[in-house]
Amino acid sequence: MRSLSTTLLASSLALALAACGGQPDTVDDAATPPVAPAATTPSTDSMPADAAPAPAAGSAVAVLTATEGNAVTGELRFEAVDGGVAITGQVNGLSPGSEHGFHVHEHGDCSAPDATSAGGHFNPAGTAHGRVGSDEHHVGDTDNIVADDTGVATVDTRLAGATLGDGAPTDVLGRGVIVHADADDYATQPTGNAGARLACGVISQPQ
Repeated sequence: MRSLSTTLLASSLALALAACGGQPDTVDDAATPPVAPAATTPSTDSMPADAAPAPAAGSAVAVLTATEGNAVTGELRFEAVDGGVAITGQVNGLSPGSEHGFHVHEHGDCSAPDATSAGGHFNPAGTAHGRVGSDEHHVGDTDNIVADDTGVATVDTRLAGATLGDGAPTDVLGRGVIVHADADDYATQPTGNAGARLACGVISQPQ
């Protein structure tokens, strides 16, 4: 009888030890919620250059530099408007009170000392030279500019029938703009007898 009790006790102890030893010493992963990674905001400093916003469509600028022997400079802004292209800006270094022919020319090339590399007036339709608003005229024709008593001309004029940045035959983007030494008479073919070229700039999209 004692032998049987001893055997049962030993068996119970063995079972209890086995149960304790088989319990894994781990933490239930389901009880621990996952930690989400911290949100990050991309730095604009690391963005590629071609991801920068593009210049506004329909606008351009031209920086005028003096031809050889002259001191005329300036900066002009071109904006596409209904029926043409508006030109605003300033031309400096002119004789006080003087009047000057002012045209868009066919080539955006100011490399020649006298700016003849810009070619003739921009005239995609092959029309006669004249005054905008009253006669047949080149797309590159516009009114004369007039200097004030300090030699500065404030430009606020328009190219009728021109376009800007659309790739059409009338597009002035990439063309040259010229300030002439004399006033345009709006009649002499094909230049208006406006004389030598004092300054030249290329119509380009702003950087």
